[in-house]
Amino acid sequence: MKLLMMFLLGASLSFGESLFDGKSMKGWSVQKGEEGLWRVEGGAIIGGSLTKKVPHNTFMTSEKRYGDFELTLQVKVEGKNPNAGVQIRSERKKDHHEMIGYQADVGPGWWGKLYDESRRNRVMGDWVSKEAAKASKEGWNDYKIRCEGKRIQIWINGILTCDYTEKDEKIPLTGLIALQAHSGPPFEASYRKIEIKELKAAK
Repeated sequence: MKLLMMFLLGASLSFGESLFDGKSMKGWSVQKGEEGLWRVEGGAIIGGSLTKKVPHNTFMTSEKRYGDFELTLQVKVEGKNPNAGVQIRSERKKDHHEMIGYQADVGPGWWGKLYDESRRNRVMGDWVSKEAAKASKEGWNDYKIRCEGKRIQIWINGILTCDYTEKDEKIPLTGLIALQAHSGPPFEASYRKIEIKELKAAK
């Protein structure tokens, strides 16, 4: 029965590569000077602060680059007006704290949306259904992001929220994955159970 349930939940949950060991930041990097904005605690990577303002957007990036993949993780935000996200197919902006690329957004009013960070600076695509707008909940949320060729899909708690196909041929289809804590009032973004399954490049 257990094996059947794992199969029904999706092979990526069983056969993905873990990107976080639950104890350290191994495999991830933070920009110099921002180390104090990130920590590992209680089996989660936590960005931001509940006691002081987050001065600017800050990111913890993967050391490896990815193209086509399915990424699963759990995300939770706490505090006043929390805002965070998961960067995909992204790059660090030269001599700057910001990143450029797609962001699977996190936070009230933003959960499950695809934002183009520091590039077009807008949400890409629309909600795929009425249920998508109500997919998030308080506490931990299951997030799944699938990138295959020019198509990007996002699920929150099993509900498809975004199904976007890129039309701009100049937009890169590979890049870094990063966890974001947005600038603003005191808040924290927590990430755990981070797994990725690389897919064969789309033809």
